[in-house]
Amino acid sequence: MIRHDDDRAARVMTRALIEIDPGAAADVLDELPPRETAALLEEQAAEHAAPVVQRLRPGTAVDVLVALSDGYFQQLVPLLEPARAAAVLARLDAEPRAGRLGILDPRTAGELTALMTYPSDSAGSLMDPRATTFRPDTAARDALKQLRALRQRISDVFVVDGDGRLIGAVSLQDLAVAEPATALRDLVPGAGVAVPATAPEAEVVATLERSRVTSLPVVDFDGRVIGVIRHQALVRAAQADATADLQTMVGVSREERALSGFGFAVRRRLPWLSINLVTAFAAAAVVGMFEGTIARFTALAVLLPVVAGQSGNTGAQALAVTMRGLALREITPRRWLRVVTKEVLAGGINGLAISLLTGAAVLLWSHSGGLALVIGLAMIVSMTIAAFAGASVPIVLAVFGQDPASASSIILTTVTDVVGFLSFLGLATVAAGML
Repeated sequence: MIRHDDDRAARVMTRALIEIDPGAAADVLDELPPRETAALLEEQAAEHAAPVVQRLRPGTAVDVLVALSDGYFQQLVPLLEPARAAAVLARLDAEPRAGRLGILDPRTAGELTALMTYPSDSAGSLMDPRATTFRPDTAARDALKQLRALRQRISDVFVVDGDGRLIGAVSLQDLAVAEPATALRDLVPGAGVAVPATAPEAEVVATLERSRVTSLPVVDFDGRVIGVIRHQALVRAAQADATADLQTMVGVSREERALSGFGFAVRRRLPWLSINLVTAFAAAAVVGMFEGTIARFTALAVLLPVVAGQSGNTGAQALAVTMRGLALREITPRRWLRVVTKEVLAGGINGLAISLLTGAAVLLWSHSGGLALVIGLAMIVSMTIAAFAGASVPIVLAVFGQDPASASSIILTTVTDVVGFLSFLGLATVAAGML
């Protein structure tokens, strides 16, 4: 009896969450069996369940949509963001997907099918095909009347010519305060900003950052408006692009997700780890060149990680700042020298400060003024060069049309290790008589 009461209380709490906090409800439902989740959702009005389904993990969402009754599925899917619904249904095999689409009204099914034909990282896969368009001679009052009937959350309407080609956008605020008889053509502030349906996600993000729009129309090859990427989808795309750059910097594929299979992870990561192994051997070869010096002065082996670690951190700092500048389009060909110069100066000054601290610590530890001088000089040299490499490597890759995130980290690690070992051991060999 107690167990039954606990289950009933949990269901009551979950039903309440569905209405007042869809995100929290999704977190709870993600842990339940799909059939139980579907049963709980069907107890709610479809307009309350839709925000929850959109927040479920994709794997959970597809199982839940399959478990829903046909009638409730027909009510729910038109309320979902089309791009989100298409992405979830695309996970189904062809036959069950066709069965689910077959019970929807032809227009909704056609929209979702069209969205599934676009690559997953394209503007077409992000768009909502329900773009709100008007002709240039439409009066403001007539546009507002039609918008009230649509009952859609929008921030902009798009003005198109007789062939459906984009002329420009009018914000909902400008439309609301305009004189009722004003034609929409007179409210368009300038040429419209749009992206083609085949544009990659990175281009969508770049257009967002450049134009600062709240919604972005998507056009076909003839410039006709076929959809709109709304603000929430634009934010998600920007976040996905930023996190993908973080992954590629360390040799992880942009396509890999936290719940991707281990086989996929191994296939995508192993090539980069193999490359990293080769570069590690290159750094080891530098150490091997000074085997005799290390054999005579074993303290050098103890201090090697200190030099390499500091130069690596310096390079990583410069790399992170430069990558952010490239992502935000702050760095142009005319500004690259300014960026590199700033990082070199910062690296050199930081290297000087760190060298004084390191030299003092080594002097107290080893009582060798020569060793303290060698590691201090090595710290200045390695940190300065590391800062130069961290700033210049991604810029050079971008200039040559390569993705600066894909290889910058591995190249930088090689440079900082080799330079750190070479500067420290090379100076130690030259000043062997002082050690």
